[in-house]
Amino acid sequence: MDVYFYIVLVAGLVSTVICLTAGILKKAPSDTTILSVAAVELSLLVYLVGSIVRVASGEQIAGEPWEFWGYLLTALLLPVGAVYWAILERTRWSNFVLAAVGVTALVMAARMNQIWY
Repeated sequence: MDVYFYIVLVAGLVSTVICLTAGILKKAPSDTTILSVAAVELSLLVYLVGSIVRVASGEQIAGEPWEFWGYLLTALLLPVGAVYWAILERTRWSNFVLAAVGVTALVMAARMNQIWY
């Protein structure tokens, strides 16, 4: 596991807890929940930049490169889609959609780590 995974781990778990708590308390999506998902997106952008730097410096991906970049692209699109959903549907259920982003990003980062090494 590398530092990029741990960054996504922390951001994803914190975001999931915040969004689940808001959903359980029957609150609509707020700045707090949306910003927590934005933190997950930022952590994935750090992962992207770090991966580009590593590849540019000559490090090789052990698995299939297309699979790694596909996971990363998909992970980057998830927070955007969930925030879009939360803005359109301002119900408590949107918080559960936002909560799924943190867990999904974490699982995808773990898989990207497997592919890299």
